[in-house]
Amino acid sequence: MKNWLKFLYKKRQTPQIDTMKKFLIIGLGNIGAEYVNTRHNIGFKVVDHLAKKENSEFQTSKLGTICEIKFKGKSVFLLKPNTYMNLSGKAVKYWMDKENIPLENILVITDDLNLPFGTLRIKPKGSDGGHNGLKSIQQTLNTSEYPRFRFGISDEFKKGKQVDYVLGEWTDDEKMLLAERLEVSAEAIRSFVLTGLGNAMTAFNGK
Repeated sequence: MKNWLKFLYKKRQTPQIDTMKKFLIIGLGNIGAEYVNTRHNIGFKVVDHLAKKENSEFQTSKLGTICEIKFKGKSVFLLKPNTYMNLSGKAVKYWMDKENIPLENILVITDDLNLPFGTLRIKPKGSDGGHNGLKSIQQTLNTSEYPRFRFGISDEFKKGKQVDYVLGEWTDDEKMLLAERLEVSAEAIRSFVLTGLGNAMTAFNGK
């Protein structure tokens, strides 16, 4: 009986980690000064904005830079992989495993040529759409069923100029509108964490 009571007491004293209170928000992009203000790096820009909004700073760590913020008791890890776009899955998998974060609690932020500039679309799953970052994540996690957040960059490029456009910088008009779009993006992420995927989709898709 004494041994059983000791076991119960020890079990009660062991802190239980609620994995559903931990989230990983991944902004996709390429490292290097030449990519900072390019359309392809909108994922980096979104998480940078959110970190600044929450008075947090990124720290260099394994396979990327990362910071942790809190939303009403929930731990939210913001990740910018430093693996370059086509190896993004390696960083995502490492931090999911390290922090014991379930698949449904990750959100991958990426640019989307098929959406008008600044339009947001959150989805529970989907194809990689030819995006190298999403392709890497799908291959590494062995599934396409993970939440993703697409930020529209439009498709205003001439035939054969897609790569130049995606890796090009925002126009002056886009720069003027970007701050408001980043603020809406931050609110969408907050909604995903606090109210769930479905509610975030209803509130922000197409906005």
